[in-house]
Amino acid sequence: MQRSVFPRLAAAFVWSASVALAACSNEHAPSKPAAVPVTVTRAVARDMPVLATAPGSVETINSVAVRAQIEGQLLESLVKDGADVARDQLLFRIDPRPAQAALQQAQSTLAKDQATLTQARSQVERYQDVAAKGYISADQMEQYRTNLGVALAAVKVDEANVAAAKLTLGYTQIRAPIAGRIGRILIQPGNVVTTNDVNPLVVINQVEPIYVNFALPSSLLGRLLAAQKQAPLAVKASVIGIDEPVEGKIAFVDNAVDTTTGTIKLRGEFANAGHVLWPGQLVGVSLTLGHDANAVVLPDAAVQNGPNGTYVFVVKADEHAEQRPVKVARIVEGQAVVESGLAVGETVVLDGQSRVEDGVQLKIDAPAGAGQAAEAAR
Repeated sequence: MQRSVFPRLAAAFVWSASVALAACSNEHAPSKPAAVPVTVTRAVARDMPVLATAPGSVETINSVAVRAQIEGQLLESLVKDGADVARDQLLFRIDPRPAQAALQQAQSTLAKDQATLTQARSQVERYQDVAAKGYISADQMEQYRTNLGVALAAVKVDEANVAAAKLTLGYTQIRAPIAGRIGRILIQPGNVVTTNDVNPLVVINQVEPIYVNFALPSSLLGRLLAAQKQAPLAVKASVIGIDEPVEGKIAFVDNAVDTTTGTIKLRGEFANAGHVLWPGQLVGVSLTLGHDANAVVLPDAAVQNGPNGTYVFVVKADEHAEQRPVKVARIVEGQAVVESGLAVGETVVLDGQSRVEDGVQLKIDAPAGAGQAAEAAR
C-alpha cells in the first residue's frame, strides 16, 4: 500500500513545480515594445534653384567729403544732421562780402581798361589813313597799334579776373555735389573755415543705388561664369529685421581668384529705393547660379545629424523605422535637397525622431497632418 502512494505524491509534486515555474516564466517574460508615435512626410521631385550664399558688406557707390573752397566765416547751415539731399541743393553759406568786394574791384578795372581799349582802337582807325598819305611818321602809327594791342590784352586779363572773382563768390554757397544722405555736420556756423581744414563740413553718402560686396568659393567660378553668359545674374541681400530680401544684379566679378582665401570677389548693385541697405552694413547674400531639375526634396526638419553624418528614418512597408544615411546637397528655404540615399516617393519621419531607433515599430499619427507635410514639401 505504501509503494502505491509514493509515486502518486512524487508525480503531484513534479506537476506543482512545473506549474509554479511556468507562472514565474510568464511573469518575467519581456513585453512587446510599444510603437513610437511619429508624423511623416514623403520625398518629392522638384525643380530647385542652385543657390550660393555668403556674408556681404554694403558699400556706397559715391562718398563725398564736402569742404570749403575759400576762406571765410560760415554764416549758415541749411540742412540738418542725417538729411537726404538732392544734387546741387544749397547746404551752407560763407560770408560773401569779401568775395563781392573783390568782384567789384575786378569789374571796375575791367571798365577802365575797356575805356582805354576804345580810345586806342579809335586812334588807330583815325590815323591809319593819315599815315598812309605820309602826314605822320611810321613810328607814330606803330605806337598807336601797340597801344591798341596792350589795351586789348589788359581787357582780356581783366575779364579773366572778373570770371575768377565770380567763381570765388560762387564758392560762398556750398552745394551738394551728389544726391544722398548727409552725416553729422562737423563744423558749425560762426566758425571760420579754410581750404585746408582737417574735418570736412559734412560727408554725403550715395544710397541710391548702392553696392554689396561679397566673395564666393573659387569652386563655384565655373558655374558662375556659365550662368552669367546665359542671362544677367540676380542677387538677393537679406537684412536682419526685414522679412523680404532686397533684389539686385551682379555688377562686377573680379578678374582673379584671391589665392590666400581661395575665393572670388563679386559686387551686387541694388536700386535701394526703400533705403533698406546702408553703407557699412553686414547682410546675407544669395546668388542663383542655375536650377536642378527633378531634385529629391523633403523638409529639412526630417534630416538629422549624427556622428557619421546626416541621416533620416525611412518608414518601411511594415511601419518599422530604418535609419538611413543621406547626403544633403543644400537647404533652400526650409527644403533639403538630397543628393543621395533617398528616392522620390519614400516616406520618412518628420517629427518624433528623438524616440525613434533603427528597427523600431512606428505609429503614424495624424495622417492629415502628414499629408499637409507632404504637400508642403511639394
